Amino acid sequence: MSFALLAPLSSLVGFVLAAQAAAPATRQSGVVLGTGETAPVITLTAPAGGWTVDRMVLVEGRVSDTTINPVTVSINGDRYLLKTVNGAFQRKFPVTSGKNAIVVQGANRGGSGRAERTLYAQVPPVPVFFVLTSDTDGVYTDLHVYEPPPDAADPATAGKDATTHVFWASTTSPSGGTFYLNEQGGDFDSPGFGPYLYTHASPPLGFYRVDVNYWPSGDKAHTVATLNIVLFGGTPNEIRRHVKMPLVKPGETQTLAWIRVDKGSQAHVYLPTLEKKPEDARVWPAWVKDFRRKPNEGNDDMNEEN
Repeated sequence: MSFALLAPLSSLVGFVLAAQAAAPATRQSGVVLGTGETAPVITLTAPAGGWTVDRMVLVEGRVSDTTINPVTVSINGDRYLLKTVNGAFQRKFPVTSGKNAIVVQGANRGGSGRAERTLYAQVPPVPVFFVLTSDTDGVYTDLHVYEPPPDAADPATAGKDATTHVFWASTTSPSGGTFYLNEQGGDFDSPGFGPYLYTHASPPLGFYRVDVNYWPSGDKAHTVATLNIVLFGGTPNEIRRHVKMPLVKPGETQTLAWIRVDKGSQAHVYLPTLEKKPEDARVWPAWVKDFRRKPNEGNDDMNEEN
């Protein structure tokens, strides 16, 4: 081989080695297997099963393999990731009227563990229930809900201009909307999988906008946010929808859903990131279909926290 060829070859090798050295660490996301070689045992200390008259029910227990983080919690088919701390987990969730199936699962190299309870809730139906989770630990994936005013003269335009913003810094609304922070581990608002919850027992008629705001950290380049929507749960008019959205840019805000609540326990859902613009102008006015967020709307609130 000539010396003329050796120089370019050595440069190429050096470039490859430098690229390998600069490669980022593997990003943790989704359900991560524990390192244990024996299948885990999950023990639920709450709920005990049977009946309840509480809207919020504690899901609490332990997983024998403390390297399993998070565990997966499923309530009536809606799936959430829940942090563990030295194998322990706890979080309150709203339940729907009637039967609630609660399943907690975790997995490691040796297999999977599962525990379940059936709980019957004797509570009034929850008309509006949103849950936002992400698949990545150590990031903020914040839920922002914009409610229509409770005294709007025309529900067909309620939510167009005057709205109530419910989020981590303003957790209750004058009309009764309630926001539940991700407070696992006792912190004011822990970054991580979530969940963030929003419920309303007597929602004003009109349009609700549901946004997600993303702030990563460290090696967390992106995440996938999941919004679960339950409207009039436990009634003949129940609606369940969910949407997944990849988030990449620090500070980015995406509108995941529009919800219209009408008289007679009726509702409509429009998911702008998944669906074409709805054609029925009687249900979805142009100001919803053509909505454009104001500059930096949703970002300033999060900047105040960080």
